[in-house]
Amino acid sequence: QVQLAESGGGLVQAGGSLRLSCAASRRTFSSNAMGWLRQAPGKERQFVAAISASGDSTFVTDSVKGRFTISRDNAKSTVYLQMNNLKPEDTAVYYCASRDGETWGDLYEYWGQGTQVTVSS
Repeated sequence: QVQLAESGGGLVQAGGSLRLSCAASRRTFSSNAMGWLRQAPGKERQFVAAISASGDSTFVTDSVKGRFTISRDNAKSTVYLQMNNLKPEDTAVYYCASRDGETWGDLYEYWGQGTQVTVSS
């Protein structure tokens, strides 16, 4: 059974930084692409960032480009989302997701419970 556990969310002022972590209990972690998605109240879930299984290919959506960075440590079965220069519109529940495949995409089979990120103005 695949389990994903996010951590690192919280309350931060605009302009601040947070680093989200997602620890995966998945035997094939190093062969699975990973992603981060977010959902703000009253809005649809948004694809934020993704990384290939090897880590050599990444994607970040335009609204966070230059501010957010996705990375992974396959030895620790953990994926990270470094978020800098946070804005109030980044407020959302952030979900970690795992995909059956090495290349990143926008469809994921396994999801974490989410971690709340709140950015105050």
